[in-house]
Amino acid sequence: MAESWIRSAAAGVDPDANLAPVLLDSADLVEYRESHPLSSVFPLLYDVLGRAAEDCDCVMAVGDADGNLLWVCGPPGILRMAESINFVEGAAWDESHAGTNAPGIALHLNTAVQIRAAEHFNRLVQPWSCAAAPIHDPVTHEILGLIDITGGEDVASPQTLGMVRAAARMAESELARIAAVVAGRTPEVGRPEQLWSPTSAAGPVLRLQGLGRPECTAQIGDRSYRLSPRHSEILVILVDHLDGLTAEELEIEVYAAEVHSSTMRAEMARLRALLGPDLMQSRPYRLSVETECDWQAVDAHLAAGRVRDAWRAYQGPLLPQSEAPGVVQRRETQQRQLRAAVLASGAADLMVAWTRSRWGAGDLELWQRQAQALPESSPLRAMAAAEATRLEGELAAPAPLP
Repeated sequence: MAESWIRSAAAGVDPDANLAPVLLDSADLVEYRESHPLSSVFPLLYDVLGRAAEDCDCVMAVGDADGNLLWVCGPPGILRMAESINFVEGAAWDESHAGTNAPGIALHLNTAVQIRAAEHFNRLVQPWSCAAAPIHDPVTHEILGLIDITGGEDVASPQTLGMVRAAARMAESELARIAAVVAGRTPEVGRPEQLWSPTSAAGPVLRLQGLGRPECTAQIGDRSYRLSPRHSEILVILVDHLDGLTAEELEIEVYAAEVHSSTMRAEMARLRALLGPDLMQSRPYRLSVETECDWQAVDAHLAAGRVRDAWRAYQGPLLPQSEAPGVVQRRETQQRQLRAAVLASGAADLMVAWTRSRWGAGDLELWQRQAQALPESSPLRAMAAAEATRLEGELAAPAPLP
């Protein structure tokens, strides 16, 4: 929540007077939402959640991936009250326009969230509580939009959050069914579509997470593992060498000091025994299954120019405690590329987030650039300028005599 308030302040949202702007007028809104993928599932969402919201004197909203509300439905009296804070069709409720709120954070974190009254950054919105969840494309996994319930203090309950999350998953299942029909195939009766692993039909998928962690976590089907630091380093390197490496080549990437080849072969034997012999081959050593890695997801976003998505996916440096030469190079390259992308974006909130991370707190250039980019209305502007001045003084100070 604190990070969301910081992002809201960085965007220049006035906590006392800000209203979410209406960016889509009636004509543009009607045309846009008719062509939006969620238009095919809105009737279902209204039937399973919208009616329940109306019975509880709440409003249900469905928005796009940018936080623009496309449909808002509820009892007439509650809708009129929602109009007072511009919670209306066509309004932008992402964090940068409306401050901390459930739709905005759900999109930013890509997860279901619940915001209680006083947690809103904008005081005009604090009489309300809300719960929202993102809705994903069943094939690409990209966010298509969101579903939200907004109302009084009764909305701030685990039951409401569970209903919103279930409605989002139901929408994703319906989108998968529609896609299957369009593609000319019908899912097997009693067997739901595989929404999250489109490659699973070709074999198992090895999912790895190593960003901001001392060691990787691995998942294969319903099996999960917490790997040793050494095994984590080996997998990170093999993921980037699909054609494989000899034992000698792998040693150079993994060990900072010279070791015997037998040491590497023993580690590989233990790793194969842990994960299963079908997941990797030898001579050369290489992975023989599809992989999905959180650090590669960051790379993909950067390659596509999606800097904001890359930052959201970046949970910290890759295996930050590792001294394996191959991991160190991979870690430093990714962090350097992400920093350059944040700097080039000119987005004040991304620069603010960078300098409030462990790895970016002493980055003078980012403090200077955010002080220039922050709007004059942001209270963070003076703080950024002061921190930049402090760092400049430290860098200019002469080194102490030995």
